[in-house]
Amino acid sequence: MTDKTNFFEVNECEKGERLDVFLASVMNEISRSNIQKLIANGQVTVNDKMVKTNYKVKASDAIIVTMPEVRPLELMAEDIPIDVVYEDDDIIVVNKSRGMVVHPATGNSSGTLVNALLEHCDDLSGINGVARPGIVHRLDKDTSGVMIAAKSDRAHISLAKQIKEHTASRRYLTIVHGNIKEEQGVIKGPIGRHSSDRKKMAVTFVNSKEAITNFRILERFGNYTLVECKLLTGRTHQIRVHMAYIGHPVVGDPKYGPEREHFDIVGQALHSTELMINHPVTGESMVFNAALPDDMQRILINLRQKMNR
Repeated sequence: MTDKTNFFEVNECEKGERLDVFLASVMNEISRSNIQKLIANGQVTVNDKMVKTNYKVKASDAIIVTMPEVRPLELMAEDIPIDVVYEDDDIIVVNKSRGMVVHPATGNSSGTLVNALLEHCDDLSGINGVARPGIVHRLDKDTSGVMIAAKSDRAHISLAKQIKEHTASRRYLTIVHGNIKEEQGVIKGPIGRHSSDRKKMAVTFVNSKEAITNFRILERFGNYTLVECKLLTGRTHQIRVHMAYIGHPVVGDPKYGPEREHFDIVGQALHSTELMINHPVTGESMVFNAALPDDMQRILINLRQKMNR
């Protein structure tokens, strides 16, 4: 395999732009963040010299971008048991177990929901590329519950639009630390990468996106609270970040919760309990539910017993 080389010459009207901005405009199939990585990795030269991302291009600058050859990801269908909530010719709805990764990524090419779906389904939509066939939205590895995948591109486009425009509704149940004073509320806090830990997200006003979570208290246990959350946006780790932001991190959360946990649970006590959509082909309003997993049920039983002593 060989790398692909792209050549660009800056016009008079384009001078003065940042290098990454210029390249993002002429290579619109590549995101600006990926362009910045190419520059940082020395795969972009200006007049045969490596420059920084914020270099201001000049008229007649000769820019060469060397794109590394993309090695196709070979996905294998795997006979992994999945809990199918609903299935027809266009969609499949599953109750994802805690601990299952949704789609393959670097260093994790097997044992995912996608591998299981490839075995179970004859067709999956290809809009998200070879690594994420059928995947319209995702759940964190250690978040359990109901999620939907598309079997056709037509279904994928409709479902993605519903999620983007918030006509699809998602409801979560979570057990959090502390006693939330309010009976219900709205958490508004833009979410972006943590300033010092790039593996974490945080409420921040720097390079962030709007994030809104509605919550309602279902049950109180003194030092713990059972909460229903509804997402109005779909940011990475949104509920986990927002609950930690207001001082009530999710029980078992290894990233945003306390270091020591008193309950027997691997991963956060967060469950996608309901998904409401309009069927992408028939338009029928549909609601799918998934009962709380055993580990969260055991925690609630334990807390209720302590409250009744």
